[in-house]
Amino acid sequence: MKYLCLLFFVAASGTVFGADIDLRLFAGKHALVADSDTIIRKRSISAGVSYGSDVLFFGRTGPVKYPFVTADLIYNTKSGIFLYGSAFKVLGYAPVDEVDLGGGYFYKFSKAFSGSASYTRFIFARDAAQVIKSASSNDINFKNSYDWKYLKTSAVLDYLFGKSNDIFLTVSNSKYWESSWSIFDDQDFLSFNPSFNFILGTQNFVQRYSLDHHFRDEAANISIQYDPRYASRNRRFNMLNYSFKIPVAYNRPHYTFEFSYKYSIPVNVEGVLLNRRESFYNLTFYYVFY
Repeated sequence: MKYLCLLFFVAASGTVFGADIDLRLFAGKHALVADSDTIIRKRSISAGVSYGSDVLFFGRTGPVKYPFVTADLIYNTKSGIFLYGSAFKVLGYAPVDEVDLGGGYFYKFSKAFSGSASYTRFIFARDAAQVIKSASSNDINFKNSYDWKYLKTSAVLDYLFGKSNDIFLTVSNSKYWESSWSIFDDQDFLSFNPSFNFILGTQNFVQRYSLDHHFRDEAANISIQYDPRYASRNRRFNMLNYSFKIPVAYNRPHYTFEFSYKYSIPVNVEGVLLNRRESFYNLTFYYVFY
């Protein structure tokens, strides 16, 4: 988008937070960067709030649907260094289930080739075990993007560690464009950024999640029976998920309101989570102060 450097989930993703925010749940995944991935060398502060229909963590969901809200604050320097904090709440549970703190650096090798490196610390409430990523408390993230003009390709490498260790590679191909017309005046426009994404990685966090949920045997899509075979399979680096995402945003010089739809197709689901294909909806508002 024209005026934004950073956004907030997940990402998240995709992550992620997507999850993928898509944070991912935060942008993890963080969805810390706007879908446009525009890098503007300005000192700025971005504040945002977001609602998501369910938590998606690297292509996996929890035993029941967990709608969530997030609040995010990001400080960006002219040099490319950024700092951020996020608060995450699953609706109907603790006042705040998770707080994320982190920082990183944006770099740009050329007009077409850019990227970032960051570290995030996840801090969970004591009773926030329903959050599927609660087995991981740290994330080291590297992202590189190349704009082919007709298509933009991004590759994101995440190393998560804590009670379980996992590595993920997320590849996204997207096409961004803006409307040539205004909605209310000459200061606004619509933007679109449909993408096709796939995730490869390990899923040790699934086994850790099952051991932390021995009390959740009433859930329909989780099995609490421990089987060593699952632990071995979860260490394999496999394809985890395919997804399609369609974000539509209304933009003004300092703020954006975005609606996004994602269709997720989990594959190679091992162990305790009996994930199925699912649709996800996110609403996000964020404001940038220059």
